[in-house]
Amino acid sequence: MSEDSPQQLVWMITGCSTGFGRRFVPAILRRGDKIIATARNLSTIENLATEVSEQGLDANNLKILELDLEWTTAKLEGVVKEALDTWGRIDVLVNNGGVGMKSLIEEADARLFARQFQINMFGHVDVTNAVLPSMRARKSGTIVVLGSRSSWRPELPATGPYASSKAAFTAYAETLATELAFFSIRVLIVQPSSFRTENMLTYPYHNDKIIPEYDILREKALAGAGSLHGNQPGDPVKAVELVVDVVRGEGKAKGRKFPRYLPLGSNAGQAIKEKTDMMKNVLEEWGDVIGSELDYETVGGTKMWFS
Repeated sequence: MSEDSPQQLVWMITGCSTGFGRRFVPAILRRGDKIIATARNLSTIENLATEVSEQGLDANNLKILELDLEWTTAKLEGVVKEALDTWGRIDVLVNNGGVGMKSLIEEADARLFARQFQINMFGHVDVTNAVLPSMRARKSGTIVVLGSRSSWRPELPATGPYASSKAAFTAYAETLATELAFFSIRVLIVQPSSFRTENMLTYPYHNDKIIPEYDILREKALAGAGSLHGNQPGDPVKAVELVVDVVRGEGKAKGRKFPRYLPLGSNAGQAIKEKTDMMKNVLEEWGDVIGSELDYETVGGTKMWFS
């Protein structure tokens, strides 16, 4: 949190019915901040005020709103307007909501991918665009994007639609960070690995198109996901506390530079190392034929205009 930011921040978070989203609520309230918690079905978060009150937290600093990431752009803009009207601003937007649709690539179809991307990315693009004008006007704000370690190592069978959406969302956030730096708006890309939440492991398999030749692979993939559920090593409460630390620049983040990426969990770090090692090996093996060797002979050294 920059020195000129208000000590009490206003957060807006999507997908607060379960997972990281629900755990963000008490973590944020404990810091004395305000939060607008949203979910696709309002009934899933109607008891949040009671929950936080029982923890000794101020439920007056909590506002709940219905927000379905599959809604139209206009309807999502309406929810953001209501959120902005609640306390006059949004200091931190956490694009957290999402689902993990399980399917082997060939057994999926474009409609499945389209819905996966709508929920995990496109809906958040609309929400973010609705929030940004107020942040630009104040030249202050933080956008948090929940990615995934799978965007680095999407090697697990049946995770293709999910991993693809998270990889695209990460690339979007990278460009967004560059563009918003002109307005002193920060972007944090959080990339969790295996945390013990209600996540994609419990989402049903997309079985509209079953190809018998994949039966063994599919069964192994589903069995692997089933065995991991409830045994994930990561503690989601610790994870969201760290994210709040980073946004506010306190606790474990105090004295550290605000990061572009925040991998969470031991598996995330390992996935990043494996991917970077893989790419390093490619460059070492192929570097003499994939670089300047492919340029026109008349072209000198050039730089990207924005580098």
